[in-house]
Formats: sequence, C-alpha cells, structure tokens
Amino acid sequence: MKFIVIGITDNPNPYFPPEVMAIIRDGKVFSGGKRHHEIVAPLLPADAEWIDITVPLDAVFDKYSQHASLHSTFGRSQSENTRHSTEIIVFASGDPLFFGFANTIRRKMPDAEIIVYPTFNSLQLLAHRLVMPYHDMRIVSLTGRPWAEFDRALIERAPKIGILTDRVHTPATIAQRMTDYGYTDFIMHVGEKLGNPSEEHLSTLSPKEAIHRDFAMPNCIILEHRGAVPPRPFGIPDAAFTLLDGREKMITKMPIRLLTLQALQLTGRHVLWDIGFCTGSVSIEARLQFPHLQIEAFEIRPECESIIQQNTRKFGAPGIHTHIGDFLETDLTTLPKPDAVFIGGHGGKLKEIIAKLLTVISDNGIIVFNSVTSPKVTTDSHQLWDEACAELGLQQFPPQRIQLNDYNPIVILSCKK
Repeated sequence: MKFIVIGITDNPNPYFPPEVMAIIRDGKVFSGGKRHHEIVAPLLPADAEWIDITVPLDAVFDKYSQHASLHSTFGRSQSENTRHSTEIIVFASGDPLFFGFANTIRRKMPDAEIIVYPTFNSLQLLAHRLVMPYHDMRIVSLTGRPWAEFDRALIERAPKIGILTDRVHTPATIAQRMTDYGYTDFIMHVGEKLGNPSEEHLSTLSPKEAIHRDFAMPNCIILEHRGAVPPRPFGIPDAAFTLLDGREKMITKMPIRLLTLQALQLTGRHVLWDIGFCTGSVSIEARLQFPHLQIEAFEIRPECESIIQQNTRKFGAPGIHTHIGDFLETDLTTLPKPDAVFIGGHGGKLKEIIAKLLTVISDNGIIVFNSVTSPKVTTDSHQLWDEACAELGLQQFPPQRIQLNDYNPIVILSCKK
C-alpha cells in the first residue's frame, strides 16, 4: 500500500502548494481525524471516500486493508484501479513524523510506501509566536502516554520543555503535578488552537495560575525554567525524611543507601522494584539519581503509603508507583518486569520472596539485600540469603560490610539471576 501523509494546522482555510493540491484533486480515498475532515472537506473530489481515524487504531488499519482488497476488483480500469486501490491520502496535524500518524503507519504497516508533506508542528508554531529559539528544547509527548518522560525532564531540570498534551494531560493537570512536586520555578507558555487565525490564543502564566484555568483543545505548552537551578544532593540527609512514627532506625542510612544503589548497578537498568519501602528513601534516592528508571515500590504497612507520598513531594520525585499489601500475595503479572530489585524488608520470608522474584525478574537481573548484624536478632538473615541463593542457583557477588557510628554493622549482599 501507499500512503501520502499531508500535514495541516487548525487553519480553516488551509494553504497547500500546487503539488499537494494536484494530489488531493486526483485522490480517491482519504483519511484523517474528524477535525481534519471538517477543514479539508471543501477541497476533496465529489466522489471521495473518507476513513475516520479514531481509536482503536487497529480498526482503522483494518479498514485500510479492506479498502485495498475491495477496490482491487471493482470500479476502474485495471491500471488505474491498481494505483487507487493501494493509495490512501492521510491528513495529519503538523509534521506527521513528529509524534505523528506517519510513525504509526510505519509501525503498523512496515512494508507500506509513505510520502510525507509536512507543515509546522504545534510546538514550532508556539515557539514562532513567542519568537523563541527552540533548538535547545526538550520534547515530551503526553498524548496518550504516561507521565514518565515528563517526570524525567522535571527531575533532570531541563531548562526548556515542549509538551504535547491531550484531554487527560491538560495544562491544568500538568501544572497541578508540577506544583505537587515543587517544580514551580517554571513559566508556562500555552498555545491554544494554533494555526486558526480567529481562535488561536497564547497565555504566559505560572503553574499555580494554570491550575485554575481551562484551555481550549488542541493546545500545547512550552515550559521555561526561571532562576537558579536548585542543587540535587548526591545523598539526601536522613533527617530530611518524614519517618515511620519518628523511628530513625526505620530508614536505610544515607551512606548505605548510596552503596546499595551502586550494588544495584542502576545506570544500565530499566525497572527497579523496592520491596519493603517504608519511608521510600531508597526509591526516592534512585529516582533522583537515575530518573530514567521505572520504579515499583512495595510495602505491607498501609501507613507507609502516606509517608512515601509526603517524601516524594518533599524531594520532587514523581513517578514512583506504590503497591500496598503482602508482596507474596501481590499479583505481579501486570507489572513491568524488574531488572534490579532491592529487598528492604522480608518478614522472615526472604527465601520465599526471592523465589517469587525469580518468576518475573529479567535475565541477568540484580537482587540486593542489606543484612543487619545484631545480637538481638535470633535469625541470621545473611545465612538465610546464602541458603536461598544456593538453593535457587543464584550467582552471588562479594559482600560489602559497613558500620556507621554506633549502629549495627550492615552487610550489603547482592546476586544475579
């Protein structure tokens, strides 16, 4: 099949160069969103067929395939029929290769021939209206996507962030997330209905102001950081965390926390599971130092959920997904498979936890556990670890022993699947 993908803006009277107008005049089957259809309808041939692009997209591509098979038999001379039966002209917003529909075609129909006639994308239009250079802009699409890349851009303090929105990730909800996690030192530029001369509108405001505003769709955002970039400490002081019942021993101490992250080898990892997160100190430290990670945090005590929420907001660490309940009873099938796991608590069931992890952890995944040596502890967790690794066939790394001040010695244990 052949797709000709033509980029358009929201201008109700679009301009196309002569080459594109000739393609439209000669076309038979067209496709696009309903908004695109309204804009280009006066330009289409009288006998044009139109395929709406709606979700689910699989149904749209089924129609494309059905069209090719149907029209290969009926309605035209063989040579003319062959060309029209396999050619669909698609209208898409802006540059179809910029988070656009041409990419979807490439993914769904990799053998299709694609020709693209782009126009400016919405973020380019917004930058043009602001007379803002955009070669240094970090691009994040939240259109039908999760928060992950936006959270990462915030944590990494990207000085200029261009954001593609949708009806869930609106300027107001984006501003709310920024405010919740303390990222209020940005200016928001919001462009609404860009390309439509009579309806487009620009706003420049703070995130706190944007929370209470409604913005017309479609819209996009450029964030500009203002002021000095606050430091991101390599190791958060223990006293800065909200603790469980104020118990200072219920937190992985900062030097041990950093050694734990080192043992997890997080630079090349993708998904970290933190089992027994308590205050969330390990998850938060990992999130801030390795913002590319997806983090799933587990805890049996319900009261710890509010504690980790307080701490993630205090330290600007969005995107940590929490799961409350007994890990051994938790359904893991819908979660991303980890390639790094920290076991911060085991409730005497260390071997069972490791065995369950082996059903989901990626090949060469790392598991780290900190064993506390204490005369008050009757069960030797180091011995439990050794027994579990031997029984389950795990490769152990040399242990690291550390003692801080008058606290009990800690042995950092790690193994690989």
